[in-house]
Amino acid sequence: MSATLDEFESALLALDRVRVSELLDAVAANQTPLLAVESLIRPALERIGKLWEDNRCALSQVYMSGRICEEMVDVLLGPAATTPRVAPGNARLALAVLDDYHLLGKQIVRAVLRAAGWPVLDYGRQSVAELVARTCADEIDILMISTLMLPSALQVREVTTQLRELSPRTQIVVGGAPFRFDPELWKEVGADAMGMNAAEAVAIVQRLSGGAS
Repeated sequence: MSATLDEFESALLALDRVRVSELLDAVAANQTPLLAVESLIRPALERIGKLWEDNRCALSQVYMSGRICEEMVDVLLGPAATTPRVAPGNARLALAVLDDYHLLGKQIVRAVLRAAGWPVLDYGRQSVAELVARTCADEIDILMISTLMLPSALQVREVTTQLRELSPRTQIVVGGAPFRFDPELWKEVGADAMGMNAAEAVAIVQRLSGGAS
């Protein structure tokens, strides 16, 4: 699998969609779609994000790699519904990417939650001010934030600080490479929980929703 991951990463950096698709199809043929995403796409994009932080690749490569993988994930897991709903009696959930151009982690979590029967509002890419405003306006109970880059992860502190004052009901869940690399970072930015991967999202939501009004 290591050799496949290396080749997949190289294909993404070269923006070779055909080779990316071939490699992903080969892995998905022997695994569940979600496991294929978690074992190949996620680590490849994390590597590319680290290359950018080390000034070893261009931001455009990070962005385009993410876009290519988003397309592949939509094929594997299916696109989200165009009109989000909030099921009666359930906590109000929202997903966002904070000042990042990497939307894949959010898409995977959205697909997993949808498959488990949890409707979720998808805010897409947001600034701190936009995210706080929308969360308050929609009276969100559980806000899930995905990040790829460390600077974006550190901005979660601004979100949590403002929401503690403006929307105390809102619980914040974070995920993404910076939080996996530093197991204590989610606490430092004031989040209520951290998911190591998309598969943990459902269990976290079930646990936190017990306290949602």
